[in-house]
Amino acid sequence: MPHTLDADAVRTWCGLALGALGRARADIDAINVYPVADGDTGTNLYLTVESAARAVDAAFDGHAASASASRPTLADVVRAMAHGALIGARGNSGTILAQLLRGMADVLADGGPDGTPGAGAAPGTDEADGLRRALRRAVDLAYLAVAHPVEGTVLTVAVAAAESAERATGDAATVARAAYEGARTALQATPGQLDVLARAGVVDAGGYGLVTVLGGLAQALSGEAPAAPAPARPGRDAQAPTGTGGQDLAGCSADGAPDGGPAFEVIYLLEAGDTAVTALRERLDALGDSLVIVGGDGLWNVHVHVDDAGAAVEAGIQAGRPYRIRITHFGGAADRKAGSAGPDRPSPAVVLPDQSGAQGPTGGPHAERAPRAVVAVVPGDGLAALCAEAGATAVATRPGEPPASGELVDAVRRARAPEVVLLPNDTELHHTAAAAAAQARAEGVRVAVIPTRSAVQGIAALAVHEPGRSFDEDVVAMTSAAGATRYAELAVAERQSWTMAGVCQAGDVLGMIDGDVAVIGSELAATAETVLDRMLASGGEMVTLVLGADLPEEVAERLERHVREGHFAVDTVVYHGGQPTAPLIIGIE
Repeated sequence: MPHTLDADAVRTWCGLALGALGRARADIDAINVYPVADGDTGTNLYLTVESAARAVDAAFDGHAASASASRPTLADVVRAMAHGALIGARGNSGTILAQLLRGMADVLADGGPDGTPGAGAAPGTDEADGLRRALRRAVDLAYLAVAHPVEGTVLTVAVAAAESAERATGDAATVARAAYEGARTALQATPGQLDVLARAGVVDAGGYGLVTVLGGLAQALSGEAPAAPAPARPGRDAQAPTGTGGQDLAGCSADGAPDGGPAFEVIYLLEAGDTAVTALRERLDALGDSLVIVGGDGLWNVHVHVDDAGAAVEAGIQAGRPYRIRITHFGGAADRKAGSAGPDRPSPAVVLPDQSGAQGPTGGPHAERAPRAVVAVVPGDGLAALCAEAGATAVATRPGEPPASGELVDAVRRARAPEVVLLPNDTELHHTAAAAAAQARAEGVRVAVIPTRSAVQGIAALAVHEPGRSFDEDVVAMTSAAGATRYAELAVAERQSWTMAGVCQAGDVLGMIDGDVAVIGSELAATAETVLDRMLASGGEMVTLVLGADLPEEVAERLERHVREGHFAVDTVVYHGGQPTAPLIIGIE
């Protein structure tokens, strides 16, 4: 029985696509040979769709909990789906899929005849026509997002889906089925378009994932499961491809190089304006390859393969506010499969080491010149002492008096090291840290800024710092550890105001997760418990509690007990930070 293309259909689509990707994930990982044979395309696509599905469920839950108990509209749900995919996009293909979903949402949410937001519904348009235009808009946006498109990839499969949909006549279910069949046929042709696929005897892994997602759409609208995708290994008799004019496509970059390419994959979310992102594209394109930047309206997902991961992150800092940074060393793919941390796996639980032995503290007037140092900005004397014990040079901040770039340069000088890692531990200090790094480099010091947004992210980064390994490897490990740490902060409202969680009154306790107010409560410990439960609902191995200057010890004991009793196998570590403003800072690794 055909189904209307409405909010319920989109929710069903997400569920079907997620289930199908879950079943196909291992097979897709196994055929992942392009652009980098790191065997994670299926996993990345699954995680991207999982994030989209969670956002759709949240849209339904939010409407159900409203006073009117209303149901979300199609616009509500497709926008939620696109946003969820954007913030959860993993890897190359996941990032492109997020842009495809965004393109579809542009049309399905606004209904304009040309797919541009805000154009309004055109008279006489129907669901089938809307789906055709949505698939075309998806392809157009995806090609704009990829710096150097190449045929034989997920982009080729997406084009075939859009073209088949445009030729189809009938209802939306018929159009969706045509898009699926067109994509399925195009997928089998990919080994004849890309030499690396022909040599391996496989189809494109990203394209296989897109066919799987489109199969979920066809089933959601028609009520019938489509034919399974054709074999992922069609055989090794495919013709080696040539480009226009006989140019060999092997080694060109759709979104990376198959062999001998850059060492690192860098992904982060970025808050920035369109102009800044245009400049960022140019800078990252010069640094490496596999460049894909998707998003819009001030929020972007940046993906690139580079040899200098630090430079890619710093480019993001100059463009805007990067966060959720993931860095993967391609040479460590086998280690990640064996259980090490990677971009899709949180860093293992860590406890801050004492690095003040043979190395000696990196700060202090009598410190000897060390090969590498860490400079950390922290909001309390307790945290400053903690960082100093771990071998870092601490810069303690005062309420309402953020350090200037000159103070950070002085701290770098005091560290007395040719290589320095700078941890600002505050979003507002990222540009200050970048300016300080530029000044220190002019003085001959090699500096990397890790854009930590909270002291707990700095603690996680410092915990994996190893001066004995190479500078780049150390920066990558520290950045990954920080990026895998979610953070929260408890504060007391000073006045009535509007927040993301509703209206708060003076004296209310605010639970801020990743910088946004998520919980409003009347009592600090109870609010902290709610914040912990929300954060741990998405997983976690280690809880870090940083106690403010006036927080009673019994609150920490209550929270430790709450985690122990309610969240199996999650460890808790408590630090007396002494920060005067936030009563409690929470980290989840």
